[in-house]
Amino acid sequence: MRRMMLDPVPLKWKKLWDTCDLRSFMLLSLSLQTFLIIVAPLRKRTKSNLIIMLLWSAYLLADWAANFAVGLIMKGQGDSSDNPGKKGRDTSEDAGLLAFWASFILVHLVGPDTITAFSLEDNELWPRHLFGLVFQFLSAVYVFILSLPHNGLWIPTLLVFFNGMLKYIEKTRSFYLASADIFKSSMLKKANPDINASKLIDMHNTMKEAKMPAKIEVIPDQEIVTISRVISANKTKKGILTELEVVQYGYQFYEKFIGLIVDMIYGEKERHQSRDFFLNRTANDAFKVIEVELNLIHEVLFTKFPMVHGKNGAIRRLLCLVTVCLAITLFLLKSKTNFREADVRITYCLLFGALVFDLISLFMIFSSDWTIIALRGSPDDVPPHNSLKNKIITLFLKLKTEGILKVIRAFTSELVNHVFSLCIQDPKSNTESNQYANRNGRWSETISTFNLINYSLHRRHQSLEKVLNNLGFTRFLDGISYVEPEEFTVYLRDFIFDELRAKSEFADDLEEAKEINSARGNWVLRVEAGWDSLLKYVFEVDYDQSLIVWHIATNLCYHKEDDNGMHNTSSKKKHNTSSKRNIAKLLSDYMMFLLYLQPNIMSTLEGVAHIRFLYTFTEVSAQIQRFSEITDSKPRSVCEEILKTSRTNVNSLLFESCSLANQLIEISKKDPKSGNDPKLDKWEILSKVWVEMLCYAAINSRVNTQVAQVSKGGELITIVWLLMTHFGFGDQFQPNKHNKRVKLHVGK
Repeated sequence: MRRMMLDPVPLKWKKLWDTCDLRSFMLLSLSLQTFLIIVAPLRKRTKSNLIIMLLWSAYLLADWAANFAVGLIMKGQGDSSDNPGKKGRDTSEDAGLLAFWASFILVHLVGPDTITAFSLEDNELWPRHLFGLVFQFLSAVYVFILSLPHNGLWIPTLLVFFNGMLKYIEKTRSFYLASADIFKSSMLKKANPDINASKLIDMHNTMKEAKMPAKIEVIPDQEIVTISRVISANKTKKGILTELEVVQYGYQFYEKFIGLIVDMIYGEKERHQSRDFFLNRTANDAFKVIEVELNLIHEVLFTKFPMVHGKNGAIRRLLCLVTVCLAITLFLLKSKTNFREADVRITYCLLFGALVFDLISLFMIFSSDWTIIALRGSPDDVPPHNSLKNKIITLFLKLKTEGILKVIRAFTSELVNHVFSLCIQDPKSNTESNQYANRNGRWSETISTFNLINYSLHRRHQSLEKVLNNLGFTRFLDGISYVEPEEFTVYLRDFIFDELRAKSEFADDLEEAKEINSARGNWVLRVEAGWDSLLKYVFEVDYDQSLIVWHIATNLCYHKEDDNGMHNTSSKKKHNTSSKRNIAKLLSDYMMFLLYLQPNIMSTLEGVAHIRFLYTFTEVSAQIQRFSEITDSKPRSVCEEILKTSRTNVNSLLFESCSLANQLIEISKKDPKSGNDPKLDKWEILSKVWVEMLCYAAINSRVNTQVAQVSKGGELITIVWLLMTHFGFGDQFQPNKHNKRVKLHVGK
């Protein structure tokens, strides 16, 4: 007799699965949508690896759960049609409810407006989303047809189905418009010359036929540039910007320079307009405008806001809200005696969940920068101060920046951060000042730091390191274990801005701008008197190696001279020195973070160059690690030991770092007349060198990698890149050699 195989899954568990599977997945899909709508807006304001990972998981899992639920619904419809009257129940009611649930799957597949693409590459998959739209449409129609003709919920089903289809079309079109080729085509269509020469010629011919004296004059290139500079200087806004003007100018520059994403070329006119504007700004206003501009770029490429803002978008959203409200009303009026109580509760969860999602969507639309732009897009559009429109906009901006909208966003951020507080490192408090840069929620406003000496002193065991390296997890775990977020302070913001503004004032033409673009520390060392002997530490090594040398030298100087070591200095000088000292240390650690953990941003580290850097990095780290065996493993003790004993191996980068540190210390002591208040401040030069190295990395980086950072909490290097562009630096500015301007003269 054949032995029967034992069923590995007990029958009671199978029955439980058949009963709860669809209901569980509907609730799972709803829960994932709730998580996404709460957490998705935080991705541009947080750099927490945990939150980003959870968001990415939910983003992928949401589609899977919704698609799986559709399959279960179709299976359930098939079972209902094959087994009519099963267990004495009215299966037509079950079929109608399943069709009703299927319409919610479309709504869930769309997701919140604040996240369409998780990365830039997702936008290139718009054909897949178009196919998914067709498939989900056919699936929903199939389920709906099977529920007829006894479906008592067919009207609310069609209402929710219409809601989901409308949003799915918006999402697919958002992917399409943000894809590289389509986005580039749309930018090229906007790149029209200021004067349509063909129309001017037609006007000239018409006047000649009418026997009116007319002639066309070609204006020389240099005259065009001079005229545009005079007009630009006269039109440039002076003084402090209001919150409304920050949004308006941010949008104005977004419209003008969005072509940077697709490598568009700009002329000297655009350069002078942008440069003149930012030269007349404070650091606070300039960074606010940049942040608005980057926020708009984020929403265009990674969200549905371009599709939902404006009059048509608001109408569609209100229409979606009305359909959900009608569906809720009809379901409330429907007799539910033939439905399971659990199914009714789940349906209410789906209905009111959809209602809350639409209300949140409307709230986000009306509280976004796009609403201000729609009402008052141009800074030249200035209504009377006491007009009702002006009062409403002013009140709205005040609420947004200071009132309830800011409180709600802050509460949401604090709630999420509290939930994941055990896995998120809090930024260290800055003892210099409690004032931080613009707290407007448009980026994380933190700087990730990675210290090579600290990393070398606390490395994992060699055997564990080898296993992790073979699995490819080393740098991922290093980013969690050794990276510390620091607050973006007002001191750092103002210092970077002042340095860039000073260089922009010097770089009046494109040739001078290109010279500064190529500087990676050498420009500062040449301009500042007394430091030209340090040029060899820039020119005689590659860029990545010079970063390591200057990083170690900065740490050696930092730990050799603590705050107590400046007690003989005047209080004002001590404060300035302490600020520059911390700025140099912060930028040094930030650049090492980019170099080691974000090499894709650094276009100078490609291919063989990156492999060589990793080898050098590992070698220097191993040399530093050896010093922990003869000291107490504290950074200061190790740095002191390195300065004493690292002068023997003249071929190592550690030797170069010690040599640089010693020269920095010696040069700072060269002014005997000033006693303990040296004329040459090593922290002044170190902070300026690090700003220049940051600028070199920013202006020579790939644009797509910079744009990708806006959806990951933002990076300081991205803000510096765009700020440098607006100050007139960058290869995208070219002389107007072929852009002739013509003028029509009409005489009597």
